[in-house]
Amino acid sequence: MLGIRFEKYLPPKDDRTPFEKLLPIFLEILTHTSGDVEEALDWMLEVDKEHGLFTAEYTFEDFKEDLFKQGILGVPTKGEAMSLTGKAERLIRERALEQVFGKLKKSDRGSHGLRRSGQGDETTSDRRSFRFGDGMEQVAMSDSIRNAQQRGIDELHLTEDDLEVVETEHQSACATVLMIDISHSMILYGEDRITPAKKVAMALAELIARRYPKDTLDIVVFGNDAWQVSLKDLPYLQVGPFHTNTVAGLELAMDILRRRKLKNRRIVMITDGKPSCIKREGEYYMNSFGLDDYIVARTLDAAMRARKAKIPITTFMIAQDPYLQRFIERFTEVNQGRAFYTGLQGLADMVFRDHASNRKAS
Repeated sequence: MLGIRFEKYLPPKDDRTPFEKLLPIFLEILTHTSGDVEEALDWMLEVDKEHGLFTAEYTFEDFKEDLFKQGILGVPTKGEAMSLTGKAERLIRERALEQVFGKLKKSDRGSHGLRRSGQGDETTSDRRSFRFGDGMEQVAMSDSIRNAQQRGIDELHLTEDDLEVVETEHQSACATVLMIDISHSMILYGEDRITPAKKVAMALAELIARRYPKDTLDIVVFGNDAWQVSLKDLPYLQVGPFHTNTVAGLELAMDILRRRKLKNRRIVMITDGKPSCIKREGEYYMNSFGLDDYIVARTLDAAMRARKAKIPITTFMIAQDPYLQRFIERFTEVNQGRAFYTGLQGLADMVFRDHASNRKAS
């Protein structure tokens, strides 16, 4: 009699060393401490009190020593604090990518599809007959040989009529500027909004590097002013005692995109608050109370200029205030861009879906 035999479930064996098990925890804490190594190590000790991270066989001091041996921390000179290495910064970005988007395989071509077929970059499931001008690299050899075999000839003789070609789609590169709000409201009321925003930025950067290597990604942060930061700066981003100068961020983003020699250009903005600051005749004009008509008008003007430059803006609003959502609706209508209203939990998935689906015909 056939049946099913059940055996005791045994969890998969974990062959990782103690250091390999603890490193992801340390990297996660570093993201929250904005790359402050001393603070992250203090957090590790606090977590150890609750969850017993370290043992007599593998102590906290052993872990610290391995951080130096494995090239995660640079050996400090006298009087200097411990700092992260380039390897550590890369591992933090890779961890963010895995957390946000899952594991992805690297591609060697751009992947923003265009609405036409022919000799392109990305293969599809479609097949067609060989035509003059097709390259041999496009020929589906297994299908072509099968066609020759089906003709019933004793000796295999491949002719031009047997050849099938794999259809491809042309790909287009895209220039993206990611704008991150670092105003004080990103940590207001005890809610940490900057850490998820940093994680999304790091994951998006790794995603583009691996899957869309022809694309460019520039990162702009904005508070009272706006400035560009490099990829390696992302783990260290901190919120400041700033208002929100959205106009400055947009103007810098558009200036960067003008210098990019790509037809497809876009701005992705992660923010949680209203514009509350601009510069007027070299002086800051600020208003933290409600939506200031003058600041709003200047912000909408910037959105219109981006539209005229054919630069769509995708806004991810990580706040649920209906009052602010109405402003974002006006902003999006003027720019003819897109807007998403999401809590922190849904931010990563929405950014991924937007980037993957934002493929325009040239």
